[in-house]
Amino acid sequence: MTPRPSSSPPASPVTAGERLYTVTQLAKEIGVTARAIRFYEDKGLILPRRAGTTRVYTHRDRARMILILRGKRLGFSLREIREYLELYDMDTSQTPQIRLLLKLVRARLTALEEQERALDEILAELRAVERQAVEALEAKPPSRKSLAG
Repeated sequence: MTPRPSSSPPASPVTAGERLYTVTQLAKEIGVTARAIRFYEDKGLILPRRAGTTRVYTHRDRARMILILRGKRLGFSLREIREYLELYDMDTSQTPQIRLLLKLVRARLTALEEQERALDEILAELRAVERQAVEALEAKPPSRKSLAG
């Protein structure tokens, strides 16, 4: 899949002395596989530079990957993460980015709270079924089959 140009971070020149990472080094540094980094690269969320034929990642790419992974861990979609990163690329004052983050976090909290209520209901029902099953087993006299076993 070809990355969408509008969603890729702007390529910035590498400054002298800037730490660069290969895909393997970056993967190890942030605790993911090289394949995961390439996946987010294919989605246009990070854009490595090239040193000859080798992809190299900057400290900025590393920071973006950390934000991407945090967003995924918190349950945000790639679309939402892309939108968040694009805002930062457009306005580094971070005001629009923080507003979007607040909107996304509130929506995620609402969704998780709804899931929590649904899970609580399911757990209560399963506990009731478990209790009924235990009571049914305790109320029955042992069968000849279970005594022989």
